[in-house]
Order: sequence, then C-alpha cells, then structure tokens
Amino acid sequence: MSTVALTAVHNVPDTRLGRLYEEHIRLILEKDIEAILDQYTDDAVLISSFEKRALYFRGREELREHFQGILGIQGLQSEIAFWAETNDPETLMVVEAITLQTEAGEAHMRFADSWVLRDGKIAIHFAGMVQYPDGTLA
Repeated sequence: MSTVALTAVHNVPDTRLGRLYEEHIRLILEKDIEAILDQYTDDAVLISSFEKRALYFRGREELREHFQGILGIQGLQSEIAFWAETNDPETLMVVEAITLQTEAGEAHMRFADSWVLRDGKIAIHFAGMVQYPDGTLA
C-alpha cells in the first residue's frame, strides 16, 4: 500500500461495494491508473457528464484516457449523501459531496456515480456531475 494519505471518505458502508468504492478513491489519489483499470471489465463503458455533455469511454484504453484527466486531484474529501446497492445484479448508486484541491484552488461539487458490476468488476459506470464547481446544477 502506498504512503499517499486517503483524505476523508465519510458514510461508506462496510460492504463489499463499500470497500471497492473506498479502494477506487484511494487508487485515484495514489494515481494508480493500472489498478483502477483492473477494477473494470475489459469491455467496460464509462459515461461521463463532467463536461456538461455526454462523453463515452469504452474499453481499457479509453478508460485510461478518462482517468488521466483526473490525475491532478489532490486533497479529495468525499461525503456520501446517498448510497444504495443491490446484490443480484450487483449495482451501486452513490451521490457524493466532493471537495478537492485543484491548481485553481479548492473546488466543491456533487457527483452521482452508478456502477453495474459483472463478475465483481465494474462493467458500466455512469459518472455524473450533479453540481459543477461553479455552483451550477446539471
């Protein structure tokens, strides 16, 4: 395990998906792209609304492109506002109040992530921005 300190992640249940989520955040902070990609199926699709339009990333190389864009994240604080999961099929829906440090300073936003897992790995990931850093709502 890296010496990078995981900043606060609050209200995550002690479940398999809760531990996967905490690991996901830790890997982002550690900038361990390969380990993040190992959490996904080879044919995974990630749909992102971070740029106020739908962006689609399919497969390992396109997911790598997406995650390269978040390597600048520092000081991530994630407060879970909503958490729901199912076991069959294995899914996760989470709304997070996020605070992080960027080159421009501290940013506050809300994310809404949903995962559909297959064989214990993320097959579909909806990465939604609910509130943008400028305060506007999606």
